[in-house]
Amino acid sequence: MSPINKNASDFNFDVARARHDTPACENVLHFNNAGAALMPAPVVEAVQSHWQLEAQIGGYEAEAQAEDKIERTYDALAALLHCDRDEIALMESATRAWDMAFYSLAFAPGDRVLIGAAEYASSYIALLQMARKTGVEIHVIPDEAQGQISLDALRAALDDRVKLIALTHVPTNSGLVNPAEEVGAMARAAGVPYLLDACQSAGQIPLDVNALNCDFLAATGRKYLRGPRGTGFLYVRRAMLERVEPIFLDLQSATLTGPEQYVMRADARRFETWETSFASRIGLGAAVDYALAWGVEAIEARVIWLAERLRARLRALPGVTVWDRGARQCGLVTFTKADESPDAVKTRLAAHAIHVWISRQNMLWLQPALPAPVVRASLHYYNTEEEIDRFCAILTGAEGL
Repeated sequence: MSPINKNASDFNFDVARARHDTPACENVLHFNNAGAALMPAPVVEAVQSHWQLEAQIGGYEAEAQAEDKIERTYDALAALLHCDRDEIALMESATRAWDMAFYSLAFAPGDRVLIGAAEYASSYIALLQMARKTGVEIHVIPDEAQGQISLDALRAALDDRVKLIALTHVPTNSGLVNPAEEVGAMARAAGVPYLLDACQSAGQIPLDVNALNCDFLAATGRKYLRGPRGTGFLYVRRAMLERVEPIFLDLQSATLTGPEQYVMRADARRFETWETSFASRIGLGAAVDYALAWGVEAIEARVIWLAERLRARLRALPGVTVWDRGARQCGLVTFTKADESPDAVKTRLAAHAIHVWISRQNMLWLQPALPAPVVRASLHYYNTEEEIDRFCAILTGAEGL
């Protein structure tokens, strides 16, 4: 299970303030934080203020006036990841961040990419495309019995042909947390680039790119960081910048120096594009600062504490099966109900203003032990034990009986 197993009194978390900052808590029971968390008031205000400024003075002029706020986002993300600001690129999603890193690498026939069985379908599609174009081979590392990637199998698969290790930190269809640091240590020892998808872990699990030993890290703003949709970011280790070139360049990522010459930016912003939503970027910075003010370690403790209680309650319900695996687990809780399809469960809960999601991305040929689809309930620190009680009562039809 999780390395954190505390009583509510073991850590100080001002849930009342968190819910006060999240007015939507008055209207909905939101267990879809791994999809898109509820934005806190400071994030909403940051986005709306910039939109209003654009409406008042114009988009270019608003960008210039808000330069400090825009640049603050790089500093906030650097603090979140324990890296330098010039190793951060801002993106519109974790998928785009992952793609920009992956497609910047050069592959040749016979090269190998090692991935875990809990890979995202979108990333797997990119891997297949690269295999068709270049002849690179995709090798799936099996899971251990508990569900996380097998470190022994990974170690055995490493050879001179391996050109990339790509790992999903927290998959979409389980509460599993993969051993990203241990994988990073192997990658660094072998001299193999390491791409970590942290879209589900950023904001709920502390991330230190130095401890992770990753060369790239891709994440989103809309999930546990509680930022706006349409935001993401890419970390690129400085030493890796000298070895990669983005799949496309524009006036943000490079400078035209002559009729047949250009120079790429020296920092990670070579992966960015010129046009973007600056209101969203400012909102992302506000969200990261908001998370840092709470402390990601405190957030993790609170989220795991809630998730463990939900799993325990669900396991006690007749006909409910919890599917989460892994020696370490997080805030995602996946389950099925024997007498009701996942879609029917989601629809019935939605009628009570309760939000969950249906995870359909399980690639059965990689993870045959898991069903698809499953109901995914993902908790955040503003959720409460009372909400877990209500959730379970409505799930079983026991509310009001």
